[in-house]
Amino acid sequence: MPSLSDVEVRKLLEGRYIASFATHNPNGSIHVVAVWFWCDGTDIFVTISSHSRKFRNLQQNSEMSLMIDSRDPDACHGVTVTGKARLLTGESSRKYTAKIHHKYLSEAALADPSVGPVFAALDDVTVRLSPTSVIAWDMRQIDQQFFGGVFKRNPTYFLPLER
Repeated sequence: MPSLSDVEVRKLLEGRYIASFATHNPNGSIHVVAVWFWCDGTDIFVTISSHSRKFRNLQQNSEMSLMIDSRDPDACHGVTVTGKARLLTGESSRKYTAKIHHKYLSEAALADPSVGPVFAALDDVTVRLSPTSVIAWDMRQIDQQFFGGVFKRNPTYFLPLER
């Protein structure tokens, strides 16, 4: 089973990707939204609003999943991490929120009074995901194992993704 320390998983966690964040709605359906994240090597942190559906869902059920994928047809790989979320508020939340914002926003954006402080005010809670399961995939390995490298030899087999 892969872990957060595996080389390909680390590349995804250290990269500036958008993650899919999944929680349980009260009616049993799944709520999935796009989020920014930061990883300290052990846990994954996501900044959210205390007024959001994901926040309310996590108050009722702390089980969640986070999926990060490269969305690159030439090197499509990804990781899904599941586990229990812990909601951080106050100073501990602000510390991780700052790390996440520095990962995704330029210094100019952070210094702009109409951007940096607005994000800081909106993102008033940090979710700390402690993994219980890590599942990784790599289309390059799947191509080699199951298709004999046919996609590598014929890159036009995959149609371009929308951007």
